Amino acid sequence: MRVAIPLYPRFTALDAVGPYTVLAFAPGFDVTFIAETPGPVVDDQGSLSITATATYTDLPAPDIILVPGGPGTLEAMSDHPLLNWLKQADPHTRWTTSVCSGSYLLATAGLLTGRKATTHWALLDGLTNLGATPVADRVVIDGKYVTAAGVSSGIDMALTLLAEATDIPTAESVQLAMEYDPQPPFQAGSPKTASPEVRERALDLIV
Repeated sequence: MRVAIPLYPRFTALDAVGPYTVLAFAPGFDVTFIAETPGPVVDDQGSLSITATATYTDLPAPDIILVPGGPGTLEAMSDHPLLNWLKQADPHTRWTTSVCSGSYLLATAGLLTGRKATTHWALLDGLTNLGATPVADRVVIDGKYVTAAGVSSGIDMALTLLAEATDIPTAESVQLAMEYDPQPPFQAGSPKTASPEVRERALDLIV
């Protein structure tokens, strides 16, 4: 199962690395970071980079596309090589997926028109303007399109995807191998449970 994760400047690292870790653990999955040109791509914090080892033309027909989000999404919505690759590769995929604002890129490429999708809570309503139907769930599946909410939900999405692509025991085995057993110290991980003050402070961090 060939998985392509396209990178672009100012992507959010966990959007890519969380799902990468899940799928890289799974037997029979080959995960590749790609970009227009090979080399390091710097994340949204400016101090971490991931190396794209292949180009868009190297992987024209992956089985799975996984698009991360991040503050660089706005600029990437005008990245014609990336958008063209998404449009050309999507007909060949078994699954086309995204994390956080990566769904904005799928929508901009015309892949989510009329479909249910999700993204980071602060950006959810904006999916409507891009032709998608926003759903405030952590993971949303509409046909072969699987979208995840903000950042950390990419791990949940990848485990969900893995169960769909293989079986539940395989996904459970990877979950245990990763010791993914979330026990957050605070109940502020959702806008539904966070206080108005915390929501405002969170927005200051991401805007």
